[in-house]
Amino acid sequence: MKAKEIAALLDEPACSHNHKSKSGCARPKPGATAGGCAFDGAQIALLPIADVAHIVHGSIACAGSSWDNRGAKSSGPTLYRIGMTTDLNEQDVIMGRGEKRLFHAIKQAIESYQPAAVFVYNTCVPAMIGDDLQAVCKAAEERWGVPVVPVDSAGFYGTKNLGNRIAGEAMVRYVCGTREPDPIPPEAQRPGITVHNISLIGEFNIAGEFWHVLPLLDELGLRVLCTLSGDARFHQVQTMHRSEANMLVCSKAMINVGRKLQEAYGTPWFEGSFYGVGDVSQALRDFARLIGDPDLSRRTEALIAREEGWADQALEPWRERLRGKRALLYTGGVKSWSVIAALQDLGMEVVATGTKKSTEQDKERIRELMGEDAVMLEDGSPRNLIDMVHNHRVDVLIAGGRNMYTALKARIPFLDINQEREFGYAGYRGMPELARQLCLTIDSPIWGRVRNPAPWRRTPEEA
Repeated sequence: MKAKEIAALLDEPACSHNHKSKSGCARPKPGATAGGCAFDGAQIALLPIADVAHIVHGSIACAGSSWDNRGAKSSGPTLYRIGMTTDLNEQDVIMGRGEKRLFHAIKQAIESYQPAAVFVYNTCVPAMIGDDLQAVCKAAEERWGVPVVPVDSAGFYGTKNLGNRIAGEAMVRYVCGTREPDPIPPEAQRPGITVHNISLIGEFNIAGEFWHVLPLLDELGLRVLCTLSGDARFHQVQTMHRSEANMLVCSKAMINVGRKLQEAYGTPWFEGSFYGVGDVSQALRDFARLIGDPDLSRRTEALIAREEGWADQALEPWRERLRGKRALLYTGGVKSWSVIAALQDLGMEVVATGTKKSTEQDKERIRELMGEDAVMLEDGSPRNLIDMVHNHRVDVLIAGGRNMYTALKARIPFLDINQEREFGYAGYRGMPELARQLCLTIDSPIWGRVRNPAPWRRTPEEA
């Protein structure tokens, strides 16, 4: 990828923090890839497309150290779970055999698995030795008649966020608009209800949580052409240009996709969240607003009234147990504010939230929810998190898996909220699960035991 192409991806007009030096889209500094490189960002953004063969062109470490690190679920194909790599070694680099190995890897993937398409991810070594990724992919596509998409995402290009955008750029450039949607089958048509096509950008179906939301969209007559990329299929990505409205679930990941689809096809988009009762309702209302169908708006309000009533009743027992509990939230992106809304729905107090990977829009939403004096954490070091817990009398730390051992060693209740988690919290049906997991974590009897002095250190009075 040329320097001007990287600069164009960093210069994102749809971001209000576009030119801020301390933003998540700032130009990378040498060695500043902590939290994921461009390759990592591109791979996790596209890996949930389930019927595609994903080939990592590079050394074995690039594939082995990062494969399947996002808990996206598939309702069908499992090809995306198979790790494929060209496994370049020193001799391949010295002898210039990288392109040849890639061509044969594509051949083996197509003949062995018959994928809907092949995605090839470039990494640092082949990028530095000058392998022509696009030429090899084009030759392979012509040879076998299967779409082969180059994703030029060498890690040294920049951060994980840049890799997300590189992935989105590849989809818009090579995939979107190359196929028309299938006709709506007769059994899916309902008298008097107009079906509208929508798409979701930056929704990864972590722990299958999008399946909590999909039945609501189906009931409203909103056909999801594609979720880029949770539980997606290649042919669905091809049809995204026919959406009537797009929802951007994670602005840090693929805001360029929403903007470019609007520029090319006139598709309006909005940013929303499926965490928290209020945010789910707002997302459904925003779809109805952008589509502009009065009947859809009427049916949306009826569905919201029904589901909010159900959720309020289902959450009441949990609210009694969680009301007044204090949480420290350390995550990033859309979750930095959307999970706040979900916790406040449960009557909890969020004392601080992490914003290391948040946009300026994310931070503004945090202030709307927590007030102008909201505490935002850029430093997620173990010492800082533990100090925040003790200074604010926090009852539970809600963060990603990398913070789990920090919490457990400090004897702090911990709940995983990031992509490694095993439970889905999205939608109205996901809220009771979030409440249940919080109660199981906070009320566990283990904390009373581990916080007491060891038997051999107790005083006679404590014994």
